[in-house]
Amino acid sequence: MSRIAFLGAGNMAGAMIEGLLATGAMPAKDLSCLGGSGTSAGKLARATGIRLASDLEDLCRSADTLVVAFKPQHLANADPRLAELTRQHLVISVLAGRRLEALVAVFPAARNLVRTMPNTPGQIGAGITGWCAQHPLTPTDATTVLGLLQALGQAVEVPEPDLDALTAVSGSGPAYVFEFAAALREAGIGAGLAPATAERLAVETLLGAARLLARKGVPPEVLRDQVTSPNGTTYAGLQVMKAGDFRGLIARTVAAAANRSRELSAGR
Repeated sequence: MSRIAFLGAGNMAGAMIEGLLATGAMPAKDLSCLGGSGTSAGKLARATGIRLASDLEDLCRSADTLVVAFKPQHLANADPRLAELTRQHLVISVLAGRRLEALVAVFPAARNLVRTMPNTPGQIGAGITGWCAQHPLTPTDATTVLGLLQALGQAVEVPEPDLDALTAVSGSGPAYVFEFAAALREAGIGAGLAPATAERLAVETLLGAARLLARKGVPPEVLRDQVTSPNGTTYAGLQVMKAGDFRGLIARTVAAAANRSRELSAGR
């Protein structure tokens, strides 16, 4: 893999760097970072052993791959020097809602641009990242892109128009799961469980069910039906979910997130 520089030092940059180091994909000496006016970049460099760049020129000179990991709204006001400083660089963006055409305006001389949509489980190497590229990747750049994204978990290439739907499902999806966990916990407390017990049961049930689903490799409906006895407890609960149009609620949730992603991509 080529040397990689990170412009931005927030949670996602930190997760990527920690993943690269933990998997042995890259040594700390081949990684560098630069933040904004805060102290996050210095803290990240001290915590991981990577190099803290002195300025933008130093950062871009230190690597031929640049990961753009600052806040998405800052792209419009990005330093104009980036256009020339990233000439013939591979530029990888983790900026939510920022299309390739917006990246081209800031990095017009990059040898290739890659847009990605990671999710927060990437912080523990359990994420999944959707990505697309401006041009087909060379073998060398493919090694860099996949090595970086697989440090967060799994990666899936999709056409850019699909990234809005992907954002709504996997980018925002962890929040839906966390909300379901909270609802299951609160329901357990309401049914008479001690709060700590309800919390543990909700978390471990979700964790175990997800592992079982991943390991079995069958549609979730198959495993659902294996739990459900005619007129049993699970059947009674599922009937309430059906009456409340649970699947319709999730469909509307994903549609709302996808629509908002499209609006953000359009600058609204």
